[in-house]
Amino acid sequence: MEGWVQVCPLSQLLPGEMNVAWDGDTAIAVFNFDGALYALEDRCSHEDFELSAGHFDGENATIECVLHGARFDVRDGSALCAPAYEPAVRFPVKVEDGIVYTRDDRD
Repeated sequence: MEGWVQVCPLSQLLPGEMNVAWDGDTAIAVFNFDGALYALEDRCSHEDFELSAGHFDGENATIECVLHGARFDVRDGSALCAPAYEPAVRFPVKVEDGIVYTRDDRD
């Protein structure tokens, strides 16, 4: 599992919850939306501020940046409203032996 970083046990990331892991200098927020896991860079594309400080709406699969109110779809990272126009960076997620993993797979 070279390159993958451990986030947490799956039992600690229930539907509607999120957790943050670090891959080197990159913070990655991992979201459980209705049992499916998604990972985004923990950084608002509008301004360099951590998305995980905002509200994760576990019913609508969105995260809102507390700094200026930009919202993103956690499933694909798309920006849903101003002031963000660029998507959040997506990362892969996998579960192995009950542990959630992610990684920064950018070159």
